[in-house]
Amino acid sequence: MKKSREKTVIKTSILSIVANLILVGFKAFVGVLSNSIAIISDAINNLSDALSSIITIIGTKLAGKAPDKKHPYGYGRLEYMTSLTVSAIVLYAGITAFVESIKKIIQPETPDYNTITLIVLIAGIFVKFILGLYVKKTGKKIHSDSLIASGADAFNDAVLSISVLASAVIYLMFNISLEAYVGILVSLFIIKTGLDLIRKSVNNILGVRVESSLSRKIKKEVAKEKDVQGAFDLVLYDYGPDKYLGSIHIEVPDTLTVSEVDKISRRITKNILEKYGVILHTIGVYSVNTKDKAIARIQNDIRDVVFSHQGVLEMHGFHFNEDEKTIHFDIIIDFAVEDRDSLYKHIYEEIQKKYQDYKIYITLDVDAND
Repeated sequence: MKKSREKTVIKTSILSIVANLILVGFKAFVGVLSNSIAIISDAINNLSDALSSIITIIGTKLAGKAPDKKHPYGYGRLEYMTSLTVSAIVLYAGITAFVESIKKIIQPETPDYNTITLIVLIAGIFVKFILGLYVKKTGKKIHSDSLIASGADAFNDAVLSISVLASAVIYLMFNISLEAYVGILVSLFIIKTGLDLIRKSVNNILGVRVESSLSRKIKKEVAKEKDVQGAFDLVLYDYGPDKYLGSIHIEVPDTLTVSEVDKISRRITKNILEKYGVILHTIGVYSVNTKDKAIARIQNDIRDVVFSHQGVLEMHGFHFNEDEKTIHFDIIIDFAVEDRDSLYKHIYEEIQKKYQDYKIYITLDVDAND
């Protein structure tokens, strides 16, 4: 599966490189002959796309290296680093095109469009639309952010080339030269694309919230297991595209033996790996009280107090220890709450006041995946 994905990324990237280099050659030639900064800017944009695809291939090959002692989870995150490099190239291309367009406005030169110019532009638009459709579709199929971004960029290129074509037609029909201004428009689109790609690459490197649908599916699947009364604290670590390691807590009755819990954990690990390709390397356990009605009443009372406060999303992991006079549980507070620490402190003080003979331990969990 991994090798197949790598081959698909490389094959698609090579196709993109060939198509873009052909367009670069024709557009640069026509741009120089027609003295058009807009067409030359368009050619620079295609060149940056070709360079991006080359770097994508390099990044994919490096990211596919086998794990070793120093990097036991592999090199998958290198793909994010190469995406950042690609983003910088796109941004540089946009800035360069912008500077050249400004120069053309300050010192204007008359363009010389002809039939060949129009043919090359129309052919370039057609190629970019087809290429964008194919690359984006392939990227979605194999979950490759690099290919999806390349496909979207190709569509943007086609739209920009249409604006260049429109400026050429306007000049031929009305003798009005807009190509330097169109060059600025093209360069601004390139700059925006570069900044968007940088933002996405940096977010992936820093670590972002895993897609909510995936986390919900995993927790729902875990909760289906017999004797599991709830699934909480799911944390997924991203080690590259479609490569997740994670941990989760499950609530099970306090009547189960260690052996029974072990069997449940093994079934969960196997099931989640087969269905979602996620390795749950740690499954923690919260025991649910089934024997003491007094403890159950205390738990329900504390739950009522906790959920009387707006912004609390979840409470779980309740544990009552009469011998040590301690009460433990976890809560999750919505990130939308302006002062989460203040709300946490208020809940803590309210419960501690109500149960003065006990030491209250409340863990403020992070809503990382919901």
